Amino acid sequence: MNAYEQLVAEAQGRPFAAIVAWPVEHSRSPALHGFWLRQQRIDGHYGRLPVEPRRAALEELVAFLKRTPNARGCNLTLPHKIEIMPLLDRIDPVAKRIGAVNTVVKLPDGTLEGRNTDGFGFLEALKYNAPHWTAASGPVLVLGAGGAARAVVASLIDEGVPELRLVNRTRQSAVDLGVAFTPADGRRIVVGSWHERSELLAGAALLVNTTSLGMKGQPALDIDLAPLPRQAAVYDIVYVPLETGLLAAARARGNRCVDGLGMLLHQGRPGFEAWFGRKVDVSVEQRRVVAADLGA
Repeated sequence: MNAYEQLVAEAQGRPFAAIVAWPVEHSRSPALHGFWLRQQRIDGHYGRLPVEPRRAALEELVAFLKRTPNARGCNLTLPHKIEIMPLLDRIDPVAKRIGAVNTVVKLPDGTLEGRNTDGFGFLEALKYNAPHWTAASGPVLVLGAGGAARAVVASLIDEGVPELRLVNRTRQSAVDLGVAFTPADGRRIVVGSWHERSELLAGAALLVNTTSLGMKGQPALDIDLAPLPRQAAVYDIVYVPLETGLLAAARARGNRCVDGLGMLLHQGRPGFEAWFGRKVDVSVEQRRVVAADLGA
């Protein structure tokens, strides 16, 4: 039995979606969507689907979603968020602007639409966990320039942040990110060098780490928080571990902290609502369940 046959067997004729990745075993998406399915008493299924990073494998995924009547769509994570885009029937404007898709929705006519809910999830978690923060609070420093950074930067620009400061270990990637998202209204995007990352915290209202530094199995993020105002918020989108070194250091000096689990939970809401037709909210109980699934 291959992975597609196994997923169909698990669904047992019920409507289903899945997380698609390579590898996929580490994903916690089944825990968060499974919580909503149980909470809403929906007779549905959310599983895992390992798909190799090859165009032919992604073409097979698209064909499977289209031909399987009870398939509702999928989530995508590394390494498929960009490569899937040319194979879909349409890309919504937000995903097109970000340049990546994390959610595929099968529409009533059987076509597939690519969406990106990462920016939505990022902002929803920020507003919930750091309610004192607003776009008008001041400059934001974003570390990293990958796919997650693109969603974060797009959402912050749209929210009205007056100044973005971008820093990446490869400076040219930060330059390219800044060029791609420079707002037309004259608001500033400042690109700094990696060795300037601590200095660029001066006067910032928010620090966001979108790099893998601090993640389990990765080197720690080396940054001096001394220039960061105490009232600033610190957001690390890493969620394994939940309390990264960055967040522990920020919490110790009194900064409001936001971990990556909230973003994971909130980005799942729009996809679930599209697949299963029920409005849902992120709750303390759901966070506890998913954190337990992480072993946190």
